[in-house]
Amino acid sequence: MTRPERGPSLWRFAAPQHFYPLAGRLAPWFAALAALLTIAGLWIGFVVAPTDATQGQVYRVIFIHVPAAWMSMFIYLIMAFWSAVGLIMNTRLSFVMSQALAPTGAMFCFVALWTGALWGKPTWGAYWVWDARLTSQLLLLFLYFGFIALTRAIEDPRRGDRAGAIIALVGAVNVPIIYFSVQWWNTLHQGASVSVTKAPSMATTMLTGMLVMAIASWMYTIAVVLWRVRPMILERERHTEWVAAELDRLAPGAARKSGGRA
Repeated sequence: MTRPERGPSLWRFAAPQHFYPLAGRLAPWFAALAALLTIAGLWIGFVVAPTDATQGQVYRVIFIHVPAAWMSMFIYLIMAFWSAVGLIMNTRLSFVMSQALAPTGAMFCFVALWTGALWGKPTWGAYWVWDARLTSQLLLLFLYFGFIALTRAIEDPRRGDRAGAIIALVGAVNVPIIYFSVQWWNTLHQGASVSVTKAPSMATTMLTGMLVMAIASWMYTIAVVLWRVRPMILERERHTEWVAAELDRLAPGAARKSGGRA
């Protein structure tokens, strides 16, 4: 009795040569979803959602600020996850994914701090206060910068991968500090408007707009990371035959002019 043939395993995409074309096919779809959801989210947040009775129009910054803050924390945790996988399983793609995520996470962290300052001026009377959440969020931005600088400064990719992974894993401790800071300390920053343990403290339209923007941010992150990881894979795998073939397909004769292999 013959065994039925199994389809291709998803594990095959852990190999850079298989993940590279998959990333190229998926990225445009996620980018299109990000664009559509961003338009819908901004329309709900800035046109449909009612004016807040206490803060007036200025509250609408939450439709950018809150999703950016969520993403800055979650992306760092995903970086730490890929770093752990890379250290434990010694998978090349894991370290590349972690490093591809870092610039987008840093961007969201900066946006969260910047929009928070714009929100804080009319609300608190100051662009910045050394609030527990703001300070820990600023520390997160420095962790992103440190991770990016360290992985790019070390010439040996393997040493850079491991050094960056250690920063990612150690720095992940800061994420729960950011999230629970408003509960652990007496801070100016308001508590969470959305929680898994209680009903949301905002109108349904406001919540819908914020969640749509959060999903749009996720789609954007996936698209950008998939596009960013492709040239990183080519650089890491430049001495392999499949990269030489890919470069020759993209620019016929380029691989031969560079010495036979990329």
